[in-house]
Amino acid sequence: MKRVDRDTVVVITGASGGVGRATARVFARRGAKIALLARGTDGLEGAKEEVESVGGRALVLRTDVAQFDQVQAAADRAENELGPIDIWINNAMVSMYCPFIRMEPDEFRHIVDVTFLGSVHGARCALDKMVPRNRGKIIQVGSALAFRSIPLQSAYCASKHALQGFMESLHTELLHQKINIGLTMVNMPALNTTQFVWTKNRMPHKARPAGTIFQPEVAADAILFAAENDRREIMVGYTTVEATLGEKIIPGTLDKYLSKVGWDGSMLPQPADPNQPDNFWKPVTGDYGAHGPFDQISHSFSPQLWATKHRTSLLGGLLLAGIGLAALTLDGKQVRKKVNELLPV
Repeated sequence: MKRVDRDTVVVITGASGGVGRATARVFARRGAKIALLARGTDGLEGAKEEVESVGGRALVLRTDVAQFDQVQAAADRAENELGPIDIWINNAMVSMYCPFIRMEPDEFRHIVDVTFLGSVHGARCALDKMVPRNRGKIIQVGSALAFRSIPLQSAYCASKHALQGFMESLHTELLHQKINIGLTMVNMPALNTTQFVWTKNRMPHKARPAGTIFQPEVAADAILFAAENDRREIMVGYTTVEATLGEKIIPGTLDKYLSKVGWDGSMLPQPADPNQPDNFWKPVTGDYGAHGPFDQISHSFSPQLWATKHRTSLLGGLLLAGIGLAALTLDGKQVRKKVNELLPV
């Protein structure tokens, strides 16, 4: 794949905060031209300032990804003002901390409309632009929750599962039609993002990421790597790998474990603020940046992601080590043979 540079045109949905915001900064440092899509004006303007401060070019496009016509209009403006789209990153989402039986049908539907159908809309608009040129890359921000769901986020988990299935179908269709558009699913662990500042919460306590937490820059690093490398899927963080394997091997055991740990582990001891603004139906005012409130306990580096990115070199090193060990073993056998020949019978 082509290295991201000043000629690269990138579209990022959900660019006003969290992973989208951190990703915009990473691409901007390469000088890329970036269309920033989200609902909130304040966060988008903050993202634009950051992009331009590190050498990129930004185009702010207020967009509700749940509305196909708005996504289509954003794609048209991005191409008209920045040039042909090279990379489209689907990242926008909304969620809610709430047991399913307390969630209203329109709330469940809204989460699916934004988190699942918003990405479907993005993929369709990206393909409409890319297929005639027979080049481009679509990156879908997925989750460990696409493989192993947790309590209190049923609609969000359902949406991530749906995205996994959608991407698999799309892969096979593009292969059949010999369309040269790259697709990569980047599955994320728990991240310290603005999700935990503005996500709607019906629980009595403040929400927190469950399990080991990584900074959004780790996610952005994985997305940049996906843009420049031909990978079908990238797992980020050892916890994502654990969730995937665990669901295949011990799903019933995980159900019992998560019914307790996944519920309690999603909450802080502090009581929730019933007046806390949320971005469920409309964006919050103000610019919240990329990080949530968990900087002190979040990891800025993932050894697992590093190993994933360098898997060719690591496998090559292991192969060379194996060859060397085999050579030493064979040499040892030859030495013993010569010694035995010299010893008297």
